Amino acid sequence: MKNPFGNLFKKAQKTGDAIAPDTGSKIKKKGFLENFLKNRMGKKAAQGEDVVGVELTPTEIRLAQLASNKSNQWVLEKFFVHKVEGMPDGGSVLDNRDLIGQQLQVALQRSKITTTNAAIAIPVTSAIIRVVTAPLMSDEELKVAIESDSLWENLVQLTDNLKDYSIFHQVINRDDKANTMDILFVASKLSDINSYTSIIKKGGLNAVIIDVKCFALKSAVDQINQISGSIEDVNLTAILEFGLDENYVMILYENNPIITDIFIRGADRNTLQLSDNQEEMDALVRRYTTQVKQAIQDFETKYEKRIRNLKVVSNLTNVDTYLERFRKNLVNTGFNLFDPIKDIKVPAQLEENVNYQNKSYFASVIGLAFRKLDVFGYFKFVTAVKNINLLPNRDNMIAQKKAKAYSNFAFKGVVGVVAAIYILLFGFAFWQINTLNQKLTGYDQVVTDHELKTLEKNKVAKELGKIKKSLDLSRSIVSNKSSSFRVLAQVASSVPKRVRFNSVEYNGSDLIIIEGEAYSDQDILKLIDNLNGKKLIAQASLASMSLPSQEAGKITMKGFRIACVLEKS
Repeated sequence: MKNPFGNLFKKAQKTGDAIAPDTGSKIKKKGFLENFLKNRMGKKAAQGEDVVGVELTPTEIRLAQLASNKSNQWVLEKFFVHKVEGMPDGGSVLDNRDLIGQQLQVALQRSKITTTNAAIAIPVTSAIIRVVTAPLMSDEELKVAIESDSLWENLVQLTDNLKDYSIFHQVINRDDKANTMDILFVASKLSDINSYTSIIKKGGLNAVIIDVKCFALKSAVDQINQISGSIEDVNLTAILEFGLDENYVMILYENNPIITDIFIRGADRNTLQLSDNQEEMDALVRRYTTQVKQAIQDFETKYEKRIRNLKVVSNLTNVDTYLERFRKNLVNTGFNLFDPIKDIKVPAQLEENVNYQNKSYFASVIGLAFRKLDVFGYFKFVTAVKNINLLPNRDNMIAQKKAKAYSNFAFKGVVGVVAAIYILLFGFAFWQINTLNQKLTGYDQVVTDHELKTLEKNKVAKELGKIKKSLDLSRSIVSNKSSSFRVLAQVASSVPKRVRFNSVEYNGSDLIIIEGEAYSDQDILKLIDNLNGKKLIAQASLASMSLPSQEAGKITMKGFRIACVLEKS
């Protein structure tokens, strides 16, 4: 038999060989850069962006937002159930998009939710879910095969054009021995997806995750089991959705989802909602449990694993009445109504909001609230059923979110560097001020000492001036005789207090000319009398005198010139 994948893999291999040498180094550099930035951006970036879970039904809009506290506990931050008003009888969400969008806007305003990222779930009936087996391929070969549209055309037979679907896929198992791999394939009509995103956008949110309801339930079950420390088999989960909207059994075994629709008639829906006729209820239960039993037996026969309990999710108010009948019809199988907020910390202000006897009916929105928008690919290898996103432009959206995160990180880095520089400058300035303050210790004492030293300096300078004057006078006397010094001594001793000499000239023999200043005529006459009274001076007489002048209101001293004739030796 001819291998239908032969041409596909030749093309993939050829293309892969062609691009590997050119892009290998670039991919390594890009990967290194991304890893470097991711490591620097820390735990919060790894956890992903927060989302608000949004569940849209014809009768209600349910909103939930979860966060983890410092004790690593899940906390129900926001929870709100809004009754849809104005929906016609039998109306659906997609047929009344404008109405649901308006009601969503009202619900967001009343709930005071500020997060704009929304995670929504489409009904199981709107999705195609399959696990397909393909020949073993590398990631690059698989990418090329998908881009060429060859893979899904060969593996999945769709009734419509492949381009009319939004597709999510992830490899869930590789078998090297059999040279095969299992791929989870999830698809939904683009028209349906776009309708849901338009409703979300009209409500004021951005749809960043589009899940399938059954997998949202699986997310809630797994998280609650993990929180409560349940010892249940993590590789095997069985969920039964039982209600007016959807009815199916979903068994997940080793990441392989097996979904079996449970058929109910139109009359059965009326019985579920309105009738209290015991015969009708018993007949419905028999038909229903027969299909559930068949789904369980098919699984147990194929995988040789025993299913002992089903997690039941229902939007029926009287679900407990039906579960009692289910247990009587299937005595070896447990039917446990699932509580999605078990072991989740609920603040006091929200306790009334979640006070429902049947809490299972908001399991889907809680499961959506557990989701995180994986911007940096930290959850790339997480179980596929926990990572489904049917958003058509998810790659572009993730790229934008990543670019925004990088820019925010860069901005914070620049701010951090600037802040660090300012801190260093302020620290240096503080150190410098502290150092200068220490140096200024005792400043007042230094000023006082400086003033005292200045006075001493001025006094010494005055005395030094007198000494210099005397030296200048002594240099003006030219003599080689001892009598000259005696005459000079007699002249010096004749000077009254109010007289000062400017110069003394000695001709070396018998004449001394004295020039100076005095305050009054009497002082000059007193000097002349003193000189005439000296033994070595024969005669002292006034040779000339200058009158005082007015300067700025101050009277200057009189100048004089005295001639002294010496005694002949």
